Amino acid sequence: MKAYLIPAETVEFSEEIKKSRFITFIAHTEGIEAAKAYIQSIKAQFPDARHHCWAFVAGRPDDSQQLGFSDDGEPTGTAGKPILAPLLGSGMGEVTAVVVRYFGGIKLGTGGLVRAYGSGVQQALKLLPTKTKVPQRRFLVECEYSLVSLLEQVIAEYQGKILSSEYTDKVTFELSLPAVESEKVESKLRDISRGSMQLICLEPNE
Repeated sequence: MKAYLIPAETVEFSEEIKKSRFITFIAHTEGIEAAKAYIQSIKAQFPDARHHCWAFVAGRPDDSQQLGFSDDGEPTGTAGKPILAPLLGSGMGEVTAVVVRYFGGIKLGTGGLVRAYGSGVQQALKLLPTKTKVPQRRFLVECEYSLVSLLEQVIAEYQGKILSSEYTDKVTFELSLPAVESEKVESKLRDISRGSMQLICLEPNE
């Protein structure tokens, strides 16, 4: 679960090709439901457009289970896949692109459509600011009262967060840790507690 880029904001790119107007939108969408909701919001903004073609990488860039695309009435293979290709090439995750087309009366042919849809997304990606997402994972850990401050120091050192705590004869913490750092954190906690502190993962490996 390595860090990856996600869109930092929504961008729009518009161009006219042989009297057809193509308007490309790219936005951050975390998960398939968010991607579908964004697509519907664009359709609602442009109800009179001939086509609303789209593609998304709704999760991590390497998660093929969260990809989707649609030609929305254009000839098969001329819109959805050309929109998806530059998204995949960008290495970005949690991203959706929607291309709205107003038909101008001149047919572009299959090659022209592929170029138009793919180029619009490529141009929009050049305008898109990004930020890095560090995947997190949740853990439980049981801690002696005398070791609480040391545990807090270790969690802070690795940019983790304490989500909740429960005080009984010991303290039970729920933690959020960068997934790539969890083994280092566990090793350090074991060292300072002589093996008594162990991380229990609340989420399975993906």
